[in-house]
Amino acid sequence: MRKLALASVFVLWASLLSLPTLVVRSERQPKTFANGRESSRLERLWQGARPVMVAAYHGDDDAYVVKPGANDQTGGLKEVILDKYKPRYQQWKKEFLSTEVGRQQWARYEHNPDFTLTITISTDNHEGAGTGKYKWDESGKLIAATITLGDRLSEGYPNPIYFPVMNSLTPHGTSDSISQNTLAATKLAHEIGHVISTAKTDAALYQLQNRLIPTYNKILLSNGRDPNDPQLLELAQQMDGTPVQVWQDREYRSEANAMLFIRDRFSDEGLRCVFFHRIKQSVDTYAKDYIERFLQVAQSSPSPNGCW
Repeated sequence: MRKLALASVFVLWASLLSLPTLVVRSERQPKTFANGRESSRLERLWQGARPVMVAAYHGDDDAYVVKPGANDQTGGLKEVILDKYKPRYQQWKKEFLSTEVGRQQWARYEHNPDFTLTITISTDNHEGAGTGKYKWDESGKLIAATITLGDRLSEGYPNPIYFPVMNSLTPHGTSDSISQNTLAATKLAHEIGHVISTAKTDAALYQLQNRLIPTYNKILLSNGRDPNDPQLLELAQQMDGTPVQVWQDREYRSEANAMLFIRDRFSDEGLRCVFFHRIKQSVDTYAKDYIERFLQVAQSSPSPNGCW
């Protein structure tokens, strides 16, 4: 049922590609879905802090709410995993740590007394993942975050619009199929990318964006979806972008981190280039304004000129 609902979202997206305004084109409220319950859920997500296609992968908005005191502030990396999930989690972790970038980023948090990174598994969003429960100190420095992985993280490929790197792993034949653990590790790399990029973002701006985006979306729904409404222009100025632009920036930064994992994971140049070409195709189609951050990763690969 969820796949059918998401298929409807993609049909809607395709029908809007010709519209001139990015806000309307990419985030127009979906009209019809498989059933009333799913329609209500997606409508609620659309009116919340994130676009539908981001929410479809990352789950409910609660993951992004700032919850002071939600994390144990003892520093280091806390793996809060139920025993029944530990075997699969260890395989995902092993795959992530099989790469140089994975080992470097894990070590950044493992023994860091000034930052608490919690990793857990939930059944709320089976094939997706989310990062949130951020906490900043009084100076605005990020000191805690929680990554919540779905219990079936090794399944499902996110859409290419916001997730061009993870989507590039979609099998198109036996020659380029990958293990499920590699898919799960790529999703983990994406979430760690959120932690890294959020730590580099001004805390006040990040929290302001999260507060104002739902307001922006509600006004857009009530004014006939006119992005030139003076109220919306003022909100976009305060947020340093429209909601679409804010989430594009967040997701593409995290996807660039996932691409670093792909770069290191595939030593076979031919296979690595297959995935890089797919990433480029999606970026050219949906994210031309952000192509530089993906190009930088491609140029850092062992064959910088042949894979992009």
